[in-house]
Amino acid sequence: MAKIFPQKPIISSANFNFMTIKKETYTVWMKSLVCHTNGCTIFDSNGNIVYRVENYDHKSSNEVFLMDLRGRVIVTIRRKRLLVFRRWYGYRWNVENKEEEEPWFEVRRDWMRKMGCEVRLGFDKYWIVNLGQKDGFRIVDFDGDLIAEVKQKQTASGYGLGDDVLSLIVEPHIDHLFIIAILIVYGLINNIL
Repeated sequence: MAKIFPQKPIISSANFNFMTIKKETYTVWMKSLVCHTNGCTIFDSNGNIVYRVENYDHKSSNEVFLMDLRGRVIVTIRRKRLLVFRRWYGYRWNVENKEEEEPWFEVRRDWMRKMGCEVRLGFDKYWIVNLGQKDGFRIVDFDGDLIAEVKQKQTASGYGLGDDVLSLIVEPHIDHLFIIAILIVYGLINNIL
C-alpha cells in the first residue's frame, strides 16, 4: 500500500518527464485522501491517482507539498508576504541534490488588469483568467493562447459532479506538473485548499 505522508523525494531522471504529447484531461477532487485534512487528489484520464496535496495544517497554509501517489514531494509551494502583496513561489525538487533551490515559478494577483493572477516562469509570463465564480478559470500564455482550462466536471449526460470535482484540460506540449502546481496556487489564493 502506498504511503500517504510526505517523504524526501527519491526521483530518477526518468520520472521527470512531465511534458504532454497530446491534450490531456485530469480530474481534480478538491478533497484529501486522508480524513480530517485539507488537500486535493488528481486523477489521470484512466482514473489513476497521479498527484495529491495533503495540507495537514489548515486551509491556506503558507507551505504546501505537491506529491506523487507514493508521498514523494515533487513541488513545494510557499507563500511569502511582501508588504501588502502576497506572492506564491513554486520550488521544484532537484534530482541531484534532492532538495529545492531557486524558485521555479512565481504567482501574484494581477490587480491592474483584473485578469486573475500573473504567473512568471523564468522569462515567460502566463495569466490565470477567471471565468466566473463557479465556471472555473483558464491559463493563457503571453499571446493569450489557451494552455489549460479548469471547469466543473460533468457526467456524459451533462450533470455536474459537485463544486469540489473539477476537470483540468492541458493542451499538448505543456508541462502538466507546472499547470497542476498553478492549480494548487489558485486553490490557495481562493481558500479552497
